[in-house]
Amino acid sequence: MAGKPKVAICWLGGCGGCDETVVDMNEVLLGVVNAVDIILWPVALDFKYDHVKNMKNKEIVLSIINGHVRNSEQEEVAKLLREKSRLVLAFGACACFGGTPGMANLTTKEDIFNWVYRDAPTVVNPKGNYPQPKTSVNGKELTLPEFYGQVHALNEVIDVDYYLPGCPPPPYLVMNALSAVLDNKLPPRGATLAPHRALCDTCKRNKTKPERITLQQIKRIHMVEADPETCFLVQGIICLGPATRTGCGESCIEINVPCRGCFGPVEGVADSGAKYISALAAMLDLESEEKIAEVANQVADLTGYLYRFTAPVSTLKAKRV
Repeated sequence: MAGKPKVAICWLGGCGGCDETVVDMNEVLLGVVNAVDIILWPVALDFKYDHVKNMKNKEIVLSIINGHVRNSEQEEVAKLLREKSRLVLAFGACACFGGTPGMANLTTKEDIFNWVYRDAPTVVNPKGNYPQPKTSVNGKELTLPEFYGQVHALNEVIDVDYYLPGCPPPPYLVMNALSAVLDNKLPPRGATLAPHRALCDTCKRNKTKPERITLQQIKRIHMVEADPETCFLVQGIICLGPATRTGCGESCIEINVPCRGCFGPVEGVADSGAKYISALAAMLDLESEEKIAEVANQVADLTGYLYRFTAPVSTLKAKRV
């Protein structure tokens, strides 16, 4: 065991789906365990952070970090693993872009606390208690992690060497990434370990698209019965395939759900939402500003559609107050 490369897997802020996709490698995971020494995986193994603190700097070959950073403990763990690791892989949409929790950046920390601890209909909090980073109880000081004002992608807190997007990443890309590390066949640092093409390029419905798509209305997937063989955009249904990186295996498309954008922008695009709105505007075949406004209002939450996974790293980033 002493000669095996050391690997850490860690979950910061998120839903746990990224750890589940590692488990979904099934019997392949047994081969990985034989090839590496997993020295930290809190969701599956009982290792303590002190164990990592006592390691030499760069002793860990690879840290696979999933989840966003929203509090001081998550930042502390991310910085610890960065210090002890040769390579850090931002794993999943939350680590790469902030993920769906990043939509909270469009409100304020104060509004979130007020809703959760005071205003929500199910809240019973007669004393008006709010979480505090430090509290004295019977002469003892109790501490909680500090809750930050924004959700951060991993690379806003530490240097990241490689990215593997997805919500969660599919097992085959996880295996490809691990193999690249173990075989020392990695691309240049900063690369995304997923195909460099748009989802539309690999979608089986692509063949149903005309040379130019023209739209006179926008439909929401839950309000229509979508044709399972035809391009969603041809049907007037918002699908983020034109501005989203492929590699997911089209799992949403396969169950007749349009792309939601979890693989983030295609190569060379900084803001997938802005890129998509430009493409969508070019598809609209409308004659008047009134009609344009009417169609725009058919989408209840355009920001939610365009930045569901990427708000913290987008042009929007966060609410300005």
